[in-house]
Amino acid sequence: MRLATFSRGIHPNDNKAFTNTKAIEVLPLPDEVFIPLQQHIGVSGEAVVEKGQEVKTGQVIGRSEKYVSSPVHATVTGKVKAIDSFLHPLGMKIAMINIERSGEDQWELLPAIKDWQTAPIDQLLKVIWDAGIVGLGGAAFPTHVKLAPPKEKKIDTFILNGVECEPFLTADHRAMLENGDRILTGMSIIMKVLGTDKGYIGIENNKPDAVAAMGKMINDKKFPYEVIPLKVKYPQGAEKMLIEAILHRKVPAGGLPMDVGTVVNNVGTAMAVADAVTRGRPLVERILTVTGDGVKEPKNLLVRIGTPFKKAIEFCGGLHEETTEVYMGGPMMGFAQYDLSVPVIKATSGIVCSQKSPVFGLRTYPCIQCGNCVTACPMNLLPTRLASFAEKAKWEDADQIGVLNCIECGSCAYVCPSHIPLVQWIRVGKLKVSDMKRKKVA
Repeated sequence: MRLATFSRGIHPNDNKAFTNTKAIEVLPLPDEVFIPLQQHIGVSGEAVVEKGQEVKTGQVIGRSEKYVSSPVHATVTGKVKAIDSFLHPLGMKIAMINIERSGEDQWELLPAIKDWQTAPIDQLLKVIWDAGIVGLGGAAFPTHVKLAPPKEKKIDTFILNGVECEPFLTADHRAMLENGDRILTGMSIIMKVLGTDKGYIGIENNKPDAVAAMGKMINDKKFPYEVIPLKVKYPQGAEKMLIEAILHRKVPAGGLPMDVGTVVNNVGTAMAVADAVTRGRPLVERILTVTGDGVKEPKNLLVRIGTPFKKAIEFCGGLHEETTEVYMGGPMMGFAQYDLSVPVIKATSGIVCSQKSPVFGLRTYPCIQCGNCVTACPMNLLPTRLASFAEKAKWEDADQIGVLNCIECGSCAYVCPSHIPLVQWIRVGKLKVSDMKRKKVA
């Protein structure tokens, strides 16, 4: 059988064996949580609670009424200990609400919609917005915005993303095996909102049990969806690559999936949609993978948002003495951590612990013009030139050759024989070019 895939891409060792057979365990409730007011692309929320206030699990504690935003909720029942700046997994200090847990959960739920099949679309979208659901594959784009494209953008196809192409991570894999019914319910709700009946589920072929399980559930419950097994390749889980692999449609440079009639959502996002609509539960927890040779007992965990990394790591037996690096997310697009007090956020798909840093001690050499990065780039960019422009602060030049089209997958840096930190320089370029454009508009 010829497996679907996209053009270009790379094939790093997937290292899934640490946790791909480990059932999801529930991390005990932490004694305190640190909940960032912004865990999404868009406008940051403002605190709507005060220091010393008692809050319930699921209660809104931060919100903006701006459309491209997403509320945040208390993830434990307790008292607001502080509203202050704390260290974030991305390395900066940002505004967070620190809640000290007082006991077991007392829930403040949203109005559930049991008969969602006949509910108005606006009502479903409001619940999704109020639940604080964002893309749980890592991008954290507000889901209610994604599911309401402009009327001129007709959506004819929905793709459920079960690829999980990042090495080490298996949270989505386990979710498909253990929570397939909730995922398919969420998919059905999303497709009702989008007004389409054509749905595909993309799963890489290194998860044959998930391909079989989701396919069986679709057949047993007579869902009109199709599971598409995909060739194992990175970064196939990126929206544009997945659309190309399944539909053979190319999203134009600077465009969005809606420009080719498609919306893509992660399996975790679909499960969160089902929980919000059918059970009234806002997004207060997520599945993540704690893994790598640096942690004593790798596991897949269901963790409350705001839980310090160190609590999840301690539940997995702690770190080995030889551990040199811990980062949030997979090794290709993740962020190295220097303080394990940082909290789990909505975008935390994994905590990877390594005994040997893949970059520590590597010497960087001048570019030899080999073209490896160009061949690997799934966006058909010129990474070496983009990185050079960024390093030399030539922001206009970087903009002209498409720096903002980079998806930061890290493929270029992975294949570079000179060990040039290409994607890191390109990230700098994207930040500077975006700032330059904002200043021009202002």
